[in-house]
Amino acid sequence: MRVLYGVQGTGNGHLTRALAMATAFESCPELKVDFLLSGRKRAKLFGVDALGDFSWRAGLSFATRGGRVSIRDTLSQNPWWRFWQDVHELDLSGYDLVVTDFEPVSAWAARRQGVRCIGLGRQYAFWQGHHALPVNPLQRAMIRQFAPCDEALGTHWSPLNSSTLPPLIAPVGELGSAQSKRYLVYLPFEPLADIDVLLQALPEYQFDVFHPEATPRVTANATYFAPSREGFRHAFSKAEGIIANAGFGTSSEALASGKKLLVKPLQRQFEQVANAHCLQHEGLAGVCQHLEPERVHRWIQSPSHARLQWPDVSQHVAQWIATGAKTPVAHLSQQLWQQSGLQRQTA
Repeated sequence: MRVLYGVQGTGNGHLTRALAMATAFESCPELKVDFLLSGRKRAKLFGVDALGDFSWRAGLSFATRGGRVSIRDTLSQNPWWRFWQDVHELDLSGYDLVVTDFEPVSAWAARRQGVRCIGLGRQYAFWQGHHALPVNPLQRAMIRQFAPCDEALGTHWSPLNSSTLPPLIAPVGELGSAQSKRYLVYLPFEPLADIDVLLQALPEYQFDVFHPEATPRVTANATYFAPSREGFRHAFSKAEGIIANAGFGTSSEALASGKKLLVKPLQRQFEQVANAHCLQHEGLAGVCQHLEPERVHRWIQSPSHARLQWPDVSQHVAQWIATGAKTPVAHLSQQLWQQSGLQRQTA
């Protein structure tokens, strides 16, 4: 069985899921999986060697400015004509199945050519309305049209419906002892200068900062790093807590590891706004709308945090695909949630 797996490369959460799935596919010799990445310039992709000789397309993505989505930049900067050319030119005649993690080129090519397409990833949790993920009908329509599919498998931190799975992240291994008063900062959509100002106002704490505009440097209380998967994992293991935008992947990794979590949703990005709403409503994380030292300090001083336990979702999904994805998704969902759980912890 030959599968094309499309990955939206804009966010690292999509890439993390793809890497977890690539590892899981290794135990399925009956599958031949090719990866297609889009949404980020090829030269800016890193840590994706496990995806093999993947294909690349320009794709589509949201543009950001000053910590918020810019509709004007999104409309003006995306290569719309090239996108439709790529959709028309992508030949799926040799594939039995397309899996898309919100990747639009592979999804629309599958629709045009009548190839079965399965949507797998966070955005597909929004396909059906649910009070836990507040998005309006127009936003839901945008999600459904961006990367359409025949069957949607969304991911969430708790059960939403019969087609929702737990987060698809790499299994959390043994973590080293966290260092008191040390925090990981991952705010890739915020201006680096704003992060500098925030951390200078919190001199009693130590921070490891990962940012696409950062160059390696050390200040009185912060170490700055360019994006690096290995470096991020090392800093993650040492951190007492995580300060990040409200992306699903980083939030899920923090919750699976029992790390304190503070999120700042990317303004006007309705998925992140909904993520932040859910995390706050369920008491899983702190939320801030602005990078204010007083708000961060209050969060650091708060005693409670949560740890969520999920099975290795990638292995179950890989086996499901290897058998032709014929078992009802509701059965897969029920099986995985029965192996999940929540622990509340107080420092």
